[in-house]
Amino acid sequence: MPSAISDKVDVPAILGGLAFAFIWASAFTSAKIIVTSAPPLTISAVRFLIAGLIALALARILRQNFTLTRQQWQLTVIFGVCQNALYLGLNFVALKTVEASLATIIASSLPLLVALAGWLIAREILRPLGMAGLIAGMAGVFLIMGTRLTQGVDPVGIALCGIGALALTFATLAVRGASSGGNIMVVVGFQMLVGSVVLWVPALALETWAVNWSVTFVAAFLYTLFMPGLLATMIWFWLVRRIGPTRAATFHFLNPFFGVAIAAALLGEAIGVLDVVGVVAIALAILAVQLSKSATTT
Repeated sequence: MPSAISDKVDVPAILGGLAFAFIWASAFTSAKIIVTSAPPLTISAVRFLIAGLIALALARILRQNFTLTRQQWQLTVIFGVCQNALYLGLNFVALKTVEASLATIIASSLPLLVALAGWLIAREILRPLGMAGLIAGMAGVFLIMGTRLTQGVDPVGIALCGIGALALTFATLAVRGASSGGNIMVVVGFQMLVGSVVLWVPALALETWAVNWSVTFVAAFLYTLFMPGLLATMIWFWLVRRIGPTRAATFHFLNPFFGVAIAAALLGEAIGVLDVVGVVAIALAILAVQLSKSATTT
C-alpha cells in the first residue's frame, strides 16, 4: 500500500530533475573549457546552429508536426532569445573571467525568481511547506556562494550571469505554452536556431574566429552540444509540462552541488565544508517543494 509521501512525490519527475540538474550544471565546466580556446559568442552561435539542425532532423525522423501555432512561435522565439542568446550567451562570455562554480551558483537563483514571477504574473500560490523549501534552498545557495566569492572576482562577469538568470526566468515561464502541442523536438530545434541567429549579430561585430584546436576542446564542445544542449533541454521541456515551472525550477537548487563538484574534479576549483552544509539545505528544500502542491488562483 503506497504511503502518503509516495502518493505525493512524482518519482519520474524527481529522477528526471536530478538528471537535468547534473547535466545542466556540468555545462558550466565544459563551457569554461570551451571559452578558453574559442570566442564565446561565435562558438555559441555555431553550437546552437548545429544543435538546432540536429533537433529538427530528429523531429523529422520521429514524424513530429512542424506546424506551430502562432502562440507556439511567439513563445519559441522568446525561449530562444532568453535561454540561448541571453542566458547561455552571456554565461559563455562571463566564463572568460568567472569561475565555473560561481556561475553555476548564480544560475541557482532561478527557482526563487520563477516563484516570485509566478506569484506576480500568474498568481501562482505555493503552500507554506513549499515556500519554506524555497527559502531554505536560497539559504543553501547563499551559503555556498559565500564560500566561493573571493577577492578579485570580475563584477562585469557576475552582472552578466545575473542578467542571464533573469532572462532564463522568463524563458522558464514561457516554455510550458511553447511545448503544449507535443512536438517538443521541433520547438527545441527552432528555439536553438533563434538563439543562433541572435548571437551571430554581436559575434560577427565583436569577435574574430580564432580557435585553439585540441582534443579537450573538441570533447568539451561535443559534450556541450549533445548533453546540455539537446538532452537536458528536452528533459526540461518534459519536466515543466509535468510538474509546472515553479516546482521544476527547484531542481536548479542542485546546480551548486553538481557544479562545484564537477568543477573541482575537472578544473581543480576548491570545495569546502560549508559547501556540503549548503547542499544538505538544498536537498531538503527540493524535498519540501516536491511534497507541497502548488495551486493557481483565478
